[in-house]
Amino acid sequence: MTNNKHSIHKYTLGGLLSFILAMTVATVWAQQSENERFGKAPDVPEGPLSAEVVEAIDVAFIHSMRDSAWGEDQRDALEIVVASGDPRLGWIISDFMRFIPDRNLNTVLADSARRLLELNASNSAHWGLITDQLIAWDIPAPPDYLRVKRSIFTATLPSWDFIFQEGDVDWRHVSWGGVRIDDRPFDNTSEPCNCIPAADNPAVVSAKDATWPDDDDIVFGVVVNGEARAYPRQIMEVREMVNDTLGGRDLGIPYCTLCGAAQAYFTDELPEGIERPVLRTSGLLIRSNKVMYDITSGSVIDTFRGTAVTGPLAEKNITLQQASVITTKWSDWKEAYPETTVLAEELAMGRDFDFRNNRDANGPIFPVGDVDPRLSVHEDIVGAINASGTPVAFVRSTAMLALTKGDEVEADNVRLTLEAGGIKAVDKEGNDLGSHQAFWFAWSQFHPETTLWGL
Repeated sequence: MTNNKHSIHKYTLGGLLSFILAMTVATVWAQQSENERFGKAPDVPEGPLSAEVVEAIDVAFIHSMRDSAWGEDQRDALEIVVASGDPRLGWIISDFMRFIPDRNLNTVLADSARRLLELNASNSAHWGLITDQLIAWDIPAPPDYLRVKRSIFTATLPSWDFIFQEGDVDWRHVSWGGVRIDDRPFDNTSEPCNCIPAADNPAVVSAKDATWPDDDDIVFGVVVNGEARAYPRQIMEVREMVNDTLGGRDLGIPYCTLCGAAQAYFTDELPEGIERPVLRTSGLLIRSNKVMYDITSGSVIDTFRGTAVTGPLAEKNITLQQASVITTKWSDWKEAYPETTVLAEELAMGRDFDFRNNRDANGPIFPVGDVDPRLSVHEDIVGAINASGTPVAFVRSTAMLALTKGDEVEADNVRLTLEAGGIKAVDKEGNDLGSHQAFWFAWSQFHPETTLWGL
């Protein structure tokens, strides 16, 4: 390799937050309507890549990540990729750009993607905009895409290798969220990590002894077999994942700050021979939704739907059942459930984040592509799946107003009820449907066929 001008990825993952946020798409969402058209997609060829292009991909993207350098050989290879005129290769350029802090090299890569995808300059400023275009146009992945993507990602963090496996995952949409994987063993979450630190078997206190939450603080309330527990948003924005036991049942509780969604999955009562899944944050995202995995089996589980998509759990067609999560104020929750427990203050680790009203206030900060235009991207909805498997979303503000007035709110055999100052969904017989609150962009992209109530 000659002329090693750029060192491309030897940096500390945990020390790049300012760079990561600077390279995301929040400013785009602040400046553009979410309904803005992405333009006409370029023509996409079918079939295999030529041997010359395959070799160029390896030189430009895989060898350079392996050797941590970019030089003349890589520039020549990149020109071969662009000259192919194959928009499918835009995915590889996009993946590669995610790990390149060198601004000059990013400019070269962005210009290459612009030419390959026939974009104007304003649509190719950085990784996030390019990825948004690829998602919105639904450009197919190139042949052998997973191998190339795995090589790019694991060159930065080898411990991701088991994540990038064949399965029911659209790997085009998976990106890096800017943090390392949390791979600490179960019940060892007191050990520090350069990751988003899950909490296992968290310490709790009674409502009467919980002097630290303010009455107006938002909590995520869960009730299992009559036992209630509050998971304060301040803690969940730090931890993003809790493995707990409540009402005699094991639970995994992910919170995606980007999606405004806390969910509660039962991780017990699974088929014989399956060990309890222990949920962790991978450090990866799929369309601005966290990618979680089970450290017990090494399986990736769809965070929004609870369905295993890779690994042994996917092979056994495991989908975790959900319990309802009530998003409400601490004052309302403890009034409705005076015997509730609440996570102990020390679990916040001295931090007090408010991503929803600060970092995420102007829209998704990672690529999501086109968004269902029926609602704004950050409209709060309450979502549930009915008995026949149909997803149903209710505009939370409209539903809350109707329920407070005493009106009935129902769609597709899903009925909403007031619960501890929040909302939950039940079926016609009053059975819990495992509902939760989320931003519209997240619910609609994972449930594109959803019924929508409240327009």
